[in-house]
Amino acid sequence: MEGFSWGNYINSNSFTAAPVTCFKHAPMGTCWGDISENVRVEVPNTDCSLPTKVFWIAGIVKLAGYNALLRYEGFENDPGLDFWCNVCGSDIHPVGWCAASGKPLVPPRTIQHKYTNWKAFLVKRLTGAKTLPPDFSQKVSESMQYPFKPCMRVEVVDKRHLCRTRVAVVESVIGGRLRLVYEESEDRTDDFWCHMHSPLIHHIGWSRSIGHRFKRSDITKKQDGHFDTPPHLFAKVKEVDQSGEWFKEGMKLEAIDPLNLSTICVATIRKVLADGFLMIGIDGSEAADGSDWFCYHATSPSIFPVGFCEINMIELTPPRGYTKLPFKWFDYLRETGSIAAPVKLFNKDVPNHGFRVGMKLEAVDLMEPRLICVATVTRIIHRLLRIHFDGWEEEYDQWVDCESPDLYPVGWCQLTGYQLQPPASQSSRESQSGSSKQKKKAKSQQYKGHKKKRKMPIGKKPVSLSSLPMTGGVRRSFSGDEELTPPPYRTLPAQTAPEAFPPPSTSREFSPSLKTVTTLQLKEELIDGEDYNFLQGASDQESNGSASFYIKQEP
Repeated sequence: MEGFSWGNYINSNSFTAAPVTCFKHAPMGTCWGDISENVRVEVPNTDCSLPTKVFWIAGIVKLAGYNALLRYEGFENDPGLDFWCNVCGSDIHPVGWCAASGKPLVPPRTIQHKYTNWKAFLVKRLTGAKTLPPDFSQKVSESMQYPFKPCMRVEVVDKRHLCRTRVAVVESVIGGRLRLVYEESEDRTDDFWCHMHSPLIHHIGWSRSIGHRFKRSDITKKQDGHFDTPPHLFAKVKEVDQSGEWFKEGMKLEAIDPLNLSTICVATIRKVLADGFLMIGIDGSEAADGSDWFCYHATSPSIFPVGFCEINMIELTPPRGYTKLPFKWFDYLRETGSIAAPVKLFNKDVPNHGFRVGMKLEAVDLMEPRLICVATVTRIIHRLLRIHFDGWEEEYDQWVDCESPDLYPVGWCQLTGYQLQPPASQSSRESQSGSSKQKKKAKSQQYKGHKKKRKMPIGKKPVSLSSLPMTGGVRRSFSGDEELTPPPYRTLPAQTAPEAFPPPSTSREFSPSLKTVTTLQLKEELIDGEDYNFLQGASDQESNGSASFYIKQEP
């Protein structure tokens, strides 16, 4: 990570970053508002010889996620001292903060002789300009409180057997991301990373309630301090009506393969669970005991009607061993005696997400979900995004939903104190200074051959779904306790939410209720230290509209 700078990376390549408003789950995602170019802020003056910390006013020249390229007032069109800064950092303040805090405003040394009356200059430049609201830093700090906290118990997908869940305990929380340790892990190294809004985690008792396989923990004694996470903290799924026409076992569809997220495959509904959940299997790659089935909700954006790939010009991965190529759904359905799941049962809502091809962002490598990498949006199919990890081959790309909690704005890692993985080319150069290159290793359990493994920071063990057993290998057996429920540990009272998990000391985040831009009204005498007056600006419009995409009817 040392040596990588988002600012330099974007400037040198003229990249564009996805705006914060694209990420509703991220800090400030629903209330970024009018923060844009030309908004003025007060920041430390680094072009000064004074022994004390002084400030000056700067304007936003360019935005890239949370990061802003700033230029000191008075430099006009001269970019000589431009610098990047995280808008939510502790050293960025609304105009008027220095006056209220008794901090001096000192013009940069390079231009200090440019004007004789800086007071008049600022009045002229700032009257009618926009700045951050006066309580911006307070809102940032308040929103770093997360409802999940260490020692909470959850049910989470078993990374070695996708068909079942296990009990895990929250070990740490960083920026809303959870490090979960499976309850049976004595040395606490058997872990799994995901966001607190991930569809892979559920409340204790969820598996039993819908009929999902569950591996009961061998631990029978209550662990001191552990308690069940209140159910209301988990992401809610849409309610569905299963009483009328509904999915049935054996129906065919197309689905993103969770073991190879770069592919959309021919798939089959293997089991219909309660509350709209389905067990899906990838045709031609299933274990005889169903141990590699995986659970998607009926409204999941990761499953599609038959014909989705064809109509949207996406390569559909046929069943392994299927020889009648090119693959034709009509022929396949006839040969297998199957029917396609009705198109009307799938989720066709398309939010106005705001992503554009070429936008930069920070994205979780879902095959090694501990890692967050520099990434690019390379394709957009309605609400489906093709995420490319910069510096890596296209075979590592991943299909991700536009509202996935595993996508973040540029600057999220810096804001939350999470480690960002730089583009592979730079990482490779650094790693080559070692004694030898890393050996190639299979990325996943799909049949695309051996590929290079991502380079890991030294001493860090990746959390990877690629540790799952190969389909078609040794049969995976169960102990017969998958349908049981874990012992009922104590649960927090329903009427009282748990205390918020304190944020990392180096992190800051946002509040979803924040109005984000104020308009300055300046009078010349205010420059001498009196309070500035503000007019509240308009907040950002919500972009939760929906649309529907066209899909070819099943043959």
